[in-house]
Amino acid sequence: MLTNETVESLRGFVDYSRSLEGDEKGEAQVFCDRLFRAFGHEGYKEAGATLEYRVRKKGKGTKFADLLWRPRLLLEMKKRGEKLERHYSQAFDYWLQLVPQRPRYVVLCNFDEFWVYDFDTQLEDPVDKVALVDLPDRYAALNFLFPDDREPQFGNNRVAVTRAAADKVARVFNSTVARGEDRGVAQRFVLQCVVALFSEDFGLLPSGLFTALVDECRQGRASTYDLIGGLFRQMGSSRTARGGRFRNVEYFNGGIFEETEPIELNPDEVALLAEAASENWGKVQPQIFGTLFQSSMDEAVLELPGSQAPSLAPVCGFL
Repeated sequence: MLTNETVESLRGFVDYSRSLEGDEKGEAQVFCDRLFRAFGHEGYKEAGATLEYRVRKKGKGTKFADLLWRPRLLLEMKKRGEKLERHYSQAFDYWLQLVPQRPRYVVLCNFDEFWVYDFDTQLEDPVDKVALVDLPDRYAALNFLFPDDREPQFGNNRVAVTRAAADKVARVFNSTVARGEDRGVAQRFVLQCVVALFSEDFGLLPSGLFTALVDECRQGRASTYDLIGGLFRQMGSSRTARGGRFRNVEYFNGGIFEETEPIELNPDEVALLAEAASENWGKVQPQIFGTLFQSSMDEAVLELPGSQAPSLAPVCGFL
């Protein structure tokens, strides 16, 4: 539990750090030590971290990582104002060489911002970016710095977003099958929903259209059978609507909308679909989603006598 004393310690660290010039060579070490103190350690050395850790690469001499704290953290400091994206390759290269016991998290910092990477789950993008001034409120992204190694909470964790999205959509499928809906019909309808969810966040459907339709159904103003079914019929039609709700919907010539059979979802299922729609599908990773979604659906389907696990091939092919 975060105490008021810890919050004040983090605020003190922010105030102190803002007073620094932001010189990489002259102030990075004191910055690192104060950071560890702010998170409840006596200092970086007492915590077991090493400054200027030698990273040896065959044929390329020796480099020096600013701070290594196995097995949790590699911290690479840059001068104030430096664009951190320019140093991704350096940090990743250091991390690759740190075997055995590679640190779980890699942080790039320029005295004003922390870019947090978890290369085990997300290679290219930081799982979070935390401004120094926001640290007392956004400390959870650096929870691994606490002595008791708490689970961090990231704002750009694509795996977490993907897992949440897959779980909610799979629960819609499981519910419809459990109450007697034909498995093939339920599979097709839910996979069509998945394509629509991806499409509105990637600009293939008018922005927010599917979410707005689901919300209208959630409010009881329309039925998914009519409203969502109408959207899917239009997505599968090569004849563009000349007016109405679906006027700007393009033809989806991917096979998955060749056949549309709508389902009237019950209020609980509509609520789950609305929750799924609220996720940022621009951050959902299709390949991971497919695996998680398949697994979640299989759990329910395999409980039904004579059932077959649904295939995600149409969605994967479309995406």
